[in-house]
Amino acid sequence: MVTDDCIFCKIAGGEIPAKIVFRNDKVLAVEDVNPQAPVHLLVMPIQHYDSLLQVVCDQDTEDLQLGLIEASATLGQKHSTGGYRIVVNTGHDGGQTVGHLHIHVLAGRRMTWPPG
Repeated sequence: MVTDDCIFCKIAGGEIPAKIVFRNDKVLAVEDVNPQAPVHLLVMPIQHYDSLLQVVCDQDTEDLQLGLIEASATLGQKHSTGGYRIVVNTGHDGGQTVGHLHIHVLAGRRMTWPPG
């Protein structure tokens, strides 16, 4: 399912240009246009899912679940010098600003805690 007004669906569909760092048949990773660290990647399903909960609750998405985590961990390791952070914002209060599941991979500097 593709949502007409979803920016990430448009990126996945090639309607909006992005710096793609990884793509397979289920998962896409791009550089964030507003990076919060020297490396800030967004890993997302190509198919539209509103949130992490929607993917986790669907029994038919086990391959996608694993693919998102594998891509995030592999890209984090590849782009880090000593560690990386993976973040999933869910819902308005959780800081999700685009209603398409995406995982932030942050690297290239020391991460602090608490994050926000």
